[in-house]
Amino acid sequence: MATGSSYPSISANLDLRGEQYQSNKAGWTPILDKFEDALKQVSTEGNDASLLRHQRRGQLLPRDRISLLLDQDSPFLEVCAFAGYENSESTPGANIIAGIGNVCGKPCFLLSHVPTSQGGAWNSMTVLKVNRCLEIATQNDLPLISLVQSAGVFLPQQRTVFHKGGQLFYDLAQRSAAGKPSCAIVFGSSTAGGAYHPALSDYTIFVENQGQAFLGGPPLVKMATGEVIEAEELGGAKVHATMTGLADQIATDEFDAIQKSREWVASLQMRTQPTLGLIEPAAPRYPVEDLLSLVNPDIRKPFDMSEVLLRLVDDSRLSTFKPKYGTNIITAWAHIMGHPVGIVANQISVINPTEAAKAAAFIRICNQQNTPIVFLHNVTGFMVGAKAEHAGIIKMGAQLVSAVSCSKVPHISIILGASYGAGNYAMCGRPYKPRFLFTWPTGKCSVMGADQLAGVMETVQLKSAQSKGNVLSPEKLQKQIQTFRDTAQKDAESYSTSSSLIDDGIIDPRDTRDVLGICLEVVSLQGVHGAESHMGLARI
Repeated sequence: MATGSSYPSISANLDLRGEQYQSNKAGWTPILDKFEDALKQVSTEGNDASLLRHQRRGQLLPRDRISLLLDQDSPFLEVCAFAGYENSESTPGANIIAGIGNVCGKPCFLLSHVPTSQGGAWNSMTVLKVNRCLEIATQNDLPLISLVQSAGVFLPQQRTVFHKGGQLFYDLAQRSAAGKPSCAIVFGSSTAGGAYHPALSDYTIFVENQGQAFLGGPPLVKMATGEVIEAEELGGAKVHATMTGLADQIATDEFDAIQKSREWVASLQMRTQPTLGLIEPAAPRYPVEDLLSLVNPDIRKPFDMSEVLLRLVDDSRLSTFKPKYGTNIITAWAHIMGHPVGIVANQISVINPTEAAKAAAFIRICNQQNTPIVFLHNVTGFMVGAKAEHAGIIKMGAQLVSAVSCSKVPHISIILGASYGAGNYAMCGRPYKPRFLFTWPTGKCSVMGADQLAGVMETVQLKSAQSKGNVLSPEKLQKQIQTFRDTAQKDAESYSTSSSLIDDGIIDPRDTRDVLGICLEVVSLQGVHGAESHMGLARI
């Protein structure tokens, strides 16, 4: 491992004591307060009565189980925490806690049911979150540890849960076939789909006199067959250890079960590859707290992305690619937490033909060099109008979208401000399958800004009325447009998009470097391999 970056050190050029920067920082206070309140909501594990009942049975709460499973000094990157947020058909966190942390020194993906919320039953958002979590674990070759205690399908939503829910079992089988290990700890009653989860895992641990698995619990068995039987006798830990063979280990209690799962992780042979270009991490020369002064929380106001980068990259060192060409996009090489990265970041929020061509060429070079790419979004889209069209914006834009689509190195995206229209695609939004995608609380993702959407809809309404010979009431039209604007604004907000799993979570801007560091460590585990030479390097 090298001891330092050879990239040039860049000096910050802004005096953050200025009035505007102080105003920016003050503007972040209510935004971060709202974020902390929302984070508390999605981190709840059920109501007080459910928590007390669970603990009186001698059971640990899900987050305590995760804390005990992780190494003492391990970070935990929680993913999809806001899934189902403010969704009346979901529960906080969609009844699942999921994330990445170190167990016995090895990065693992942890997936825990929340039995203190609707018995850990799966609602429609639970299914979508679990499927995304398995995608993350499999893409990045992470051992999977599932903390199982679930009532199965939430029956009132069976129509939206049953069909998509089966993907978990498909994914578990595919993981096993591909040699990607999984372990399930059965802490309590696990019914139907909750029973298939350990059955399709490579290694299973049941807690004695507590862990149970059956396709149908005692009430269903009685209704279907008339048989009267207790849960332990039907599918308890001893049954599965001595009769069915489903249990590989019986733990005396939850602490023992967690220790046995750690022993399982310790036995795994990890297929890690050395990261080329890895250096000793070095903190940026400027404090991360500066981000709140640099970035106006009103995303319609521009900010200097180059100054943001100086607060994220190691030792504030960057090597910029084509700094004088296509200046609305910054393309540069750097290190983050010691990991080599290529960075594509929007300096000014619109993409012109030159920016598209430059970014496409940079992505191809990163593939030649086997370097992962970090995309930092603040983009309203591609430039429109005669000048842009005649300069080939469609052709150049297509080249950039093609480069993003065909790139094979890992991509990590962070939405800082706007991420609108085809600009979202060009900057590796969700449809382009980045390994990880996180959003700042100020981030907005939509086809275009709410004001632009409302303006377009107003024009469409007027033209439609004219073509039919109708006369619209100006007051009624404005009321309709305002309602549409308000809805579009809410739908684009980070809380709405994260609730719908458009991203993998909302993060405090000051945590961006740490989040990127964990993500880069994870995506580098299998080695970083770019596209084959046929991707080409056509000159601009």
